[in-house]
Amino acid sequence: MSRISLVISDVDGTLVTSDKRLTDGARAAVTKLRNAGIGFTLTSSRPPVGMRIFSDTLGITLPMGPFNGSSIVDPSLAVIEQHVIPADAAAKSIELLDRHGIDIWVFTNDNWYIRRDDGKYVPHEQRTIQFEPTPIDDFTPLVGKACKIVGASPDFALLERCEPELQAELGDSALAVRSQDYYLDVTPPGQNKGTFVEAMSKRLNIPTESIATLGDMQNDLPMFKVSGLPIAMGNATADVKKLAAHVTRTNEEDGFAAAIDFILARNASS
Repeated sequence: MSRISLVISDVDGTLVTSDKRLTDGARAAVTKLRNAGIGFTLTSSRPPVGMRIFSDTLGITLPMGPFNGSSIVDPSLAVIEQHVIPADAAAKSIELLDRHGIDIWVFTNDNWYIRRDDGKYVPHEQRTIQFEPTPIDDFTPLVGKACKIVGASPDFALLERCEPELQAELGDSALAVRSQDYYLDVTPPGQNKGTFVEAMSKRLNIPTESIATLGDMQNDLPMFKVSGLPIAMGNATADVKKLAAHVTRTNEEDGFAAAIDFILARNASS
């Protein structure tokens, strides 16, 4: 059993509560990791700007992985590595989401574009990432520049059906995966939270077996598959829990803090 040297956590549904609060318990848990000499960083479906509050508040000094790990930024949000969705894949994604009547958002590295401002989840996203969208009539000029495309809908079952349909349409040209019940993300090919774990492993010269990952949704599965200690939140979906080595409490019950205590106790006994 390898001792854990690095913890990589998802943000929404994992680090924060459902109303996007960072609890005192979560803050204290990160301090415990630091005091134990264990590295800590984040990977999320959020754009870089939506992660700044955590790098500042938690004193993160390591690179972070926004856009489901398809980009890597330093704590000041300077780009270390960035990938975009191929233009043809972006166009196909927009067309399919549009056909199903799903709200479409396009994220570049430093901006968020929406085609209308009446989407149900626009205010929610604004509060979450603390950034306002730019209305645009036509996404065509952004094709070839998109780091992430999001289909947002209150019809969870529709997004669940669209996920495999869109992935089949895209093939290997991009990745389609739900990051929340209400968000279907399209991100660049060959890049995901798992490749971010592997990049951090190489960067810090830490074997993947010594990395713990925490998450709750389908977009967290790639990092679960490559890390030594995958931990699912109590609120995680069944398929995420199935791939986890440990299941902690929910994000409403300070499950993140409980997971860190589990990691520290595990290290102490190894």
